Amino acid sequence: MAEETRATTSGESTPAPSEGPSHGHRPGPRGPRPGGGPGGPREGGRKYFRRKKVCKFCVEKIESINYKDVRLLAQFVAESGKIVPRRLTGVCTPHQRRLSSAIKQARNIALLPFAGRAN
Repeated sequence: MAEETRATTSGESTPAPSEGPSHGHRPGPRGPRPGGGPGGPREGGRKYFRRKKVCKFCVEKIESINYKDVRLLAQFVAESGKIVPRRLTGVCTPHQRRLSSAIKQARNIALLPFAGRAN
């Protein structure tokens, strides 16, 4: 007991096992976010309303995605040359699969570039 008091009075304190670094685990629930959370109320303006993304091909009832239709395919290719993902375009899963294969076909016969413009 006397040794413990000497260790704490000398300025050297050893942390208890529970006081060590917590590796990514935060105990207890968090408080409310200052901005009101994702999509919550913002000060100084109207609340932002995000419209539900719908599949362009389902809405316009486009049955087949043709690899020769470069104007249509180019809408789904970024400037860097990458195929834009579903979560950004709103295209449904079956149409995204057909779209990506059509883009790859168009790339292979040089209708679309593999990469974007070089800087």
